[in-house]
Formats: sequence, C-alpha cells, structure tokens
Amino acid sequence: MKNRILVTGGAGFLGSHLCDRLVQEGHDVICLDNFFTGNKGNISHLIGNPNFELLRHDITMPIYLEVDQIFNLACPASPVHYQYNPIKTIKTSVMGAINALGLAKRVRATILQASTSEVYGDPEMHPQKEEYWGHVNPIGIRSCYDEGKRAAECIMMDYHRQNGVKIKIVRIFNTYGPRMAEEDGRVVSNFIVQALRGEDITIYGDGSQTRSFCYVDDLVDGIIRMMATSDEIIGPVNLGNPGEFTILQLAESVLRLTDSKSKIIYKPLPQDDPTQRQPDIKLAKELLNWGPGINLEDGLLKTIHYFKNLKLRP
Repeated sequence: MKNRILVTGGAGFLGSHLCDRLVQEGHDVICLDNFFTGNKGNISHLIGNPNFELLRHDITMPIYLEVDQIFNLACPASPVHYQYNPIKTIKTSVMGAINALGLAKRVRATILQASTSEVYGDPEMHPQKEEYWGHVNPIGIRSCYDEGKRAAECIMMDYHRQNGVKIKIVRIFNTYGPRMAEEDGRVVSNFIVQALRGEDITIYGDGSQTRSFCYVDDLVDGIIRMMATSDEIIGPVNLGNPGEFTILQLAESVLRLTDSKSKIIYKPLPQDDPTQRQPDIKLAKELLNWGPGINLEDGLLKTIHYFKNLKLRP
C-alpha cells in the first residue's frame, strides 16, 4: 500500500537512509529539515524523484500537511551538536513532538517517535530492558537531550491516551554507517576520521566503558517494521545491536581496519557519560521479528569506505 509519509529530520544521518528506503518501497515521501545538523548532500540524489519532496521547515513551528504516517526523527543526536545549543535541542524534542502530534491528530496519521537509549541515562540495569525507568541527571550537560527525549515519550503517550492518536515509540541505541557527519563527535565517526587523518585516537576515560553499535541499514529495517505493526503495538521497543564492545576495543578495531599508525591517547571522561550501554532486544524479536544482521567489522568496513571517499578537512 502506497502511503504519504512525512520524515522530520529527513536530511540527517538516520533520516536520509529512512527516506531512501521509503522511496524505494514506492511511498510518497516528504523530507522535512531545518538543516541545523541535516545535510542536503545526504538527500541530493533523491531530488527530482517524483516520490520525494524536500521541505525546509523547523518542526518547533506548526506544520500543516496531509499525510498517512509521520516518522519524527528531528533532533540533534550527538553530544557536540545537542550541547552546542541545548535550548534548541530540548525545544526540538518537546515542541517538535507536540507539533508532529498535532498534525497526526488532525489528519489521523500514525506517528513513530525516534526516542533513544539515552532515556536510560547511566543505567543501573544491564542490559537495558524497556521496563527500566532510567537513571538520568535532570540538570546535567546531557539533560537537554536525555530529558527532552523522555518528555517527548511522555507527550506521545498522553496524546495517545487522551486523544487516541496512533503512536509508536522506538528507543534507538548507538547507530553508525555512511553519511555520519565528519565532525559530529560520535565515537565511530571520531575514531575513523582521526585514523584516516593520522591523528591521535581520542578516548575519554580509560576506554573500559561499553557501547553497542548497530549498522544503519539494520536500524532502518527495525523502524519500518515497527511502523507496520498493528495499532495495539505502541512500544517503547528497543532497537540496537546487543553486541557489546568497550571503547578501547572499538578504537583498536578501527586502527586495524584502516591500517592507521595513529596512537591512542586518553582524556578525562565527560560529565554523566554512561559506563554501559547494551540493549535487550527480546521485545523487538517477538513483536517485529527483527534483529541486526550486520556485524561490527563488516559495518565498520562500509563506514570506513564512505569516509575514505570524502574529502576530509585537514
């Protein structure tokens, strides 16, 4: 069935891959982005496709469209970007969710909220299950993102309970792949860019903190499967790769795969940086028949190939 679909944040790393997939499936896709962190280059290949439309708009302002589905991905997602303008970040999460939900309510569209593993904060449960309420510092330097996403989940649930809006919530764990921004501050892109430039690989802390890395194609598949479920399945549902690696292991893998002579250096750990991050994806397996298929080494090779083809700034 062909749908009219709005993707907010559609020119971002994850949003552009989602737009690709939806256009390939034959849907009419409206990509909405204010280009605060989005990049026109991510979706330039779609310009001119009759199934694709680009709309420059800030989701903190109301939007009036006719659509069947909404994927709400708009929000800076890396610490460098969301801490650059923390007020803008939390406004995008909260007011953006309100405006997207207002649209969904008016046109009776189904809306999917791209939430985050950061709602779990520095977790006291490992691996993290959906019923865990989190351990978040509400006044820390990361709270503009963490609490913004938590508030967005609250707003989603309240629109669903009070107004009957059809919602879906996914909690996205660390995702990587082509089209990550060169200077976005995320650990995979940081390490790859530093290795390719021959710069020191910067590890914050002692490198023992863990993360789980999901390749973008797997993640997009999970998002689309969630949207396709029945109205009764609203989530939240964790989406991520349960393979757990230390930051030091990731750095060593990047050095090996890039054949780089870069050295590893250590700097102080930022405030409220989580010590462990690993999704429990049992619910995604049961409800979506979903699980990641691309292992870390294969995904890193694809991502390294992408960055090698960029003209990296010196």
